[in-house]
Amino acid sequence: MATKEILLQHAITKFTQLGSKHVTLDEIADDLGISKKTIYTFFKTKGDLVTASVMVLLDEYQLDINAITDCKSTDALSKVILIYKRGFEYIAYFKPSFLSDLSRYYPKANKVYTAFLERLSKVTVYNLLVQAQEAGNIRSDINVSLVVAIYFTRIDLLVLGNNNLIALYGKEATFHHLVISNLRGIISPTYTNDYFQSCGN
Repeated sequence: MATKEILLQHAITKFTQLGSKHVTLDEIADDLGISKKTIYTFFKTKGDLVTASVMVLLDEYQLDINAITDCKSTDALSKVILIYKRGFEYIAYFKPSFLSDLSRYYPKANKVYTAFLERLSKVTVYNLLVQAQEAGNIRSDINVSLVVAIYFTRIDLLVLGNNNLIALYGKEATFHHLVISNLRGIISPTYTNDYFQSCGN
């Protein structure tokens, strides 16, 4: 019999690949060989299932972020790069309609998702960039808050918006141009790391 965890993992796959609005509970139940009534024993509504699925995805990403930020041997700028590199691995598998469906049809799930990304950019990434600036790795004339607002707030919408940049240019090239190139523009002349030395597309 399908457990709540199996149901959630299957729902995540369906929602991210097809868009949450276009996947019905009947389809999910059929896929898992269960009745729709079984789904309702775990979740009162489809919206609750969508919200729980988003929370599982974000919890997984947060564990990755924590592992990156806790690493003592990695400098702050490299941590920012690694956080977004991991994030790109997630969103590369999202159908653009997954995000638009959240904002249009599932306000509770969208609120959870938006709050997570706000904390990521305006707290985690901001603090790492401040650390990098204090260490002399980012130029002193750079306004870190403005950098975060321009380049790192809701990068997902830029990547998966009207023009799906990953579909057009590939994950690596999009990541390189949106993250590496923008960071390269604010680093001090004496700072480098393996990402800045490697050739990008």
